Amino acid sequence: MKKQYFGDENDYRKYGLLRCIAEATGLDIGILWLLTADDGRPDGEFRGYLHDARVRRHDEPLHRALGRLLDEGVLRDVGHAERWGLVPRATYFDGLFTDAAEARRATFAAAMRTLAHGSIVFLDPDNGVEVPSVGFGQTNSSRYVYWHEMSALFERGQSLLVYQHYPRLERRSFEASLAEKFRVRLAAAEVAVFSTPRVAFVLALQEAHAKHLPAIRRLVAARWAGQIGERTVLERA
Repeated sequence: MKKQYFGDENDYRKYGLLRCIAEATGLDIGILWLLTADDGRPDGEFRGYLHDARVRRHDEPLHRALGRLLDEGVLRDVGHAERWGLVPRATYFDGLFTDAAEARRATFAAAMRTLAHGSIVFLDPDNGVEVPSVGFGQTNSSRYVYWHEMSALFERGQSLLVYQHYPRLERRSFEASLAEKFRVRLAAAEVAVFSTPRVAFVLALQEAHAKHLPAIRRLVAARWAGQIGERTVLERA
């Protein structure tokens, strides 16, 4: 996640999904941005939705809050999520992640301490789950979340919601493959993939939290039809 992207249309859906999960479960949410330095690129300017009444209806309070970005002097900053109360019962970690392995280990350890009480942790890397071509500690590794990091959170009883940018692959096959990896590598009780036009969100649930999935699905379907879909659910054998 980069501060320069805060409040774009992906964020509207992202916070909308997090709000549905918080409302449907009543659980505390830990938000781990995996924040990386801004790069000055202009590709985060997808904010036309803030002027679009057709999408406002999905979550009017959220749309109204993000609309404050249009006010004079309001800068784009992930810190607004906490200041504006976008996600109920959320705890945030906004430490900066870099490529250096030792520095990253220290930052992630600090994040684990800060988010120890969250039942569900949202991980928001620039790109998504690690890829074979970019090893931990290598150049651009800060753009990914690694399996050993997700395992550390899951093994202490936290469910995960993970941001995933779509690669140039057939989407349904990619979603199914990714969901299977979460099921096998984390031994998740249930895995759901929520799809949006540009990114996916993988929800990997602990046994204790799996009972909430039907309520999450119903609320997302009712509130975000046409914006967020849920196509893949895997149950542990």
